[in-house]
Amino acid sequence: MTATATPPQTHARTRLAFRVVAFAEAVSWAGLLIGMFFKWVLETTELGVKIFGPIHGGIFVAYVVMCLVAWRTFGWSFKVAIAALASAVPPFLTVAFEVWADRRGLLGAAARR
Repeated sequence: MTATATPPQTHARTRLAFRVVAFAEAVSWAGLLIGMFFKWVLETTELGVKIFGPIHGGIFVAYVVMCLVAWRTFGWSFKVAIAALASAVPPFLTVAFEVWADRRGLLGAAARR
C-alpha cells in the first residue's frame, strides 16, 4: 500500500455515508416540497417550510461535504465530482446519481476516471 492510498474500510464507510446522505437529501427535498405546496398552493400553513427548510439546508451541506470526501476517497474525476454536486440542485437527483455512481463502481475502490 502506498502512502496516499486509503484503507478499504475507509472506502466502505465513505460509500455507506454517501449513500445515506444522498437518500436523506432526497427525503428532505420531499418534505420541503410538500411544505411549499401547503404554503403556496393551499395557502394554509408555513409550518412545513419552517420545519423542512432548515433540515434540508443542513442535509444539503452534509451532501456537499460527502461529495468532496467521496471525490478524494474514490479518486473521482473533476467531471464526476461536479455531476455529484450538481445533482443536489434538482429534487431527488442525488438518489439517481448515487445509483449511477454505484453501478459504475465509482463508490467502490478508488479508480482514476
